[in-house]
Amino acid sequence: MAFRPLGDRVLVKRVEEEAKTKGGIIIPDTAKEKPQEGEVIAVGPGARDESGKLQPLDVSVGDRILFGKWSGTEVKLDGQDLLIMKESDILGVLEADKAAKAA
Repeated sequence: MAFRPLGDRVLVKRVEEEAKTKGGIIIPDTAKEKPQEGEVIAVGPGARDESGKLQPLDVSVGDRILFGKWSGTEVKLDGQDLLIMKESDILGVLEADKAAKAA
């Protein structure tokens, strides 16, 4: 199913965290918190300002983002648990290390 967010909304897939700590301790599913990191799956066209002019979004499809713990609305599309949130709920974009990009 194709989904296109409206306005300044963004469709996000949560990125699952490791099931082990750095020390090797396995964390059970019941003790895990929902990750606050995700990947942008789809973006809306943008919000309109007072004059009606379209303001494009700062994020694009494929960006890895950080968002607040209680941000967005959980939805299930094609069997996947996804979030729909406004761009203002996004705290920032995670950028890959420049050295890793060069490699």
